Amino acid sequence: MSSLARIPTRLPYILVAFFSTVLFSAMGTAQEPSPKLEQKPAEQSFPSAVPAPSPSAASQAADETGATPRLGTGDLLEISVYNVPELTTKSRLGNTGDVYLPLVDYVHLAGLTVEEAQALIEKRLSDGGFVKNPHVTLNVDQSVSQGASLLGEVARPGVYPIIGEPRLFDVISAAGGFTSSAGRSITVTHRNQSDKPVTVPLSRKLSDNPASNISVSPGDTILVHKADVVYVVGEVGRPSGFTMDSDNLTVLKVVALAGGTTRFAKMNDVRIIRKGPNGMTETPVQLKKMLQAKVADIPLKADDILFVPSSLSKVVMTRSVDAAVQAASAASIVAIH
Repeated sequence: MSSLARIPTRLPYILVAFFSTVLFSAMGTAQEPSPKLEQKPAEQSFPSAVPAPSPSAASQAADETGATPRLGTGDLLEISVYNVPELTTKSRLGNTGDVYLPLVDYVHLAGLTVEEAQALIEKRLSDGGFVKNPHVTLNVDQSVSQGASLLGEVARPGVYPIIGEPRLFDVISAAGGFTSSAGRSITVTHRNQSDKPVTVPLSRKLSDNPASNISVSPGDTILVHKADVVYVVGEVGRPSGFTMDSDNLTVLKVVALAGGTTRFAKMNDVRIIRKGPNGMTETPVQLKKMLQAKVADIPLKADDILFVPSSLSKVVMTRSVDAAVQAASAASIVAIH
């Protein structure tokens, strides 16, 4: 048989062998993991565009949100070293933020978290060769820096702890509320913005201005101002000082608050005594014409003194009338007897 006659007979075997080779090659390729994927996993194939924050940056971010409390001046700390009772100490952070510890001298702890402070003390003990592998425990007995300082016209000024997310009125309420001399404004100085104090106006009813109830953070200083006062002295019904609840307190208003003038008042010689940069000044007030609406009312300023003098002629005349009445009374008694 010629070679041409044998080709059709072998052709099926050749085709089967060819397709088997291709099939097994494809299966092997599918099962075998790609070397490229093993060397560079998907999560590492694209480098991060922003580097991971350092521990200090992370701590700073946590501190800004108030999540991580930090040590501050005035805090009372109790520090102990495991198995070394001689190094146990209780001390308060000074104004410089330093605390004195046995062996290691002064250590600056202000602004650190408790964990950071423990690590720093451990390092100082280890580097100085004082304690091998020290384990330091730091407890805050009194956290002054985690409280708000409340000053001014409140019942109980002092430092009040800041727990949770308190508001301004919560702290004032804890201090017993305002005194009778409290004014209508509060200054809040935030710990991280000491150069930008915030002035909070107050209404007669605190509920009238809910925007004044701002949030308070640890380390803030709250000052409740004393109310501005205008004084009325002389021939009025109730000489006294009157708080300025608003800026529109005038002569006629304070005279009315003082119960009006007495019969001895010299109406055309009333004066406003005001302290200025150049000393005391006096401004004449025509109170009689003012009461008759012939001249305009005059606004007053804080610490002004409205002086209503006595009329000597009225005093003398009144005393003469009183003397005449008394003499008549005496004469009538004598006549009866």
